[in-house]
Amino acid sequence: MGEQKGFTLWFTGLSGSGKTALAKYLEPELRRRGLKVERLDGDIVRQSLTRDLGFSKEDRDKNIERVTFVAKLLTRNGVAVLCSFISPYIEQRNKSRQEIGNFVECYVECPLETLIARDVKGLYKKALAGEIPNFTGISDPYEPPPNPEIVVNSATQTLEESAQIILNRLVELGYLPPEDQVYSKEDEAQVEDRLRALGYI
Repeated sequence: MGEQKGFTLWFTGLSGSGKTALAKYLEPELRRRGLKVERLDGDIVRQSLTRDLGFSKEDRDKNIERVTFVAKLLTRNGVAVLCSFISPYIEQRNKSRQEIGNFVECYVECPLETLIARDVKGLYKKALAGEIPNFTGISDPYEPPPNPEIVVNSATQTLEESAQIILNRLVELGYLPPEDQVYSKEDEAQVEDRLRALGYI
């Protein structure tokens, strides 16, 4: 396999839809296929890169701008970047797409009623009670992507099924080698030794 082509896989979707779970699941799988991988998500980034920002629209936009800048640098250096951010506004995601270049948008779809029923972090309950202002999907808009490269649905698919859809699409887009072309370093060394013995190299 030639030089790795960097790309950013950008997960967008409502809070609790499974963006981070998918990124965490895919991270070791992409490494196994020989890619350099970095994972950026709201919790990681807000602890370091954007600690100074709140949740107003302006601050959210700034948050995404900084993440985009980091993702662009990593992508340019041949890294597969997994970004999991609600990133509710189409305009902001389009800016990220233009800035980063190799950008794959993955919409993690899930009906609001399912998310409210799941409410893993208890945030929807608080938002519905008016305790959290500007909460996406409740008191703040979420704009679904009109034509993302990938759509998965965490209400109807298992994590594994969604991950497989994403991996297949990354192969189609040329960012990932097909499964049958994945060789370990040991495999490569054995093949090279054999070719050398036969006088091919």
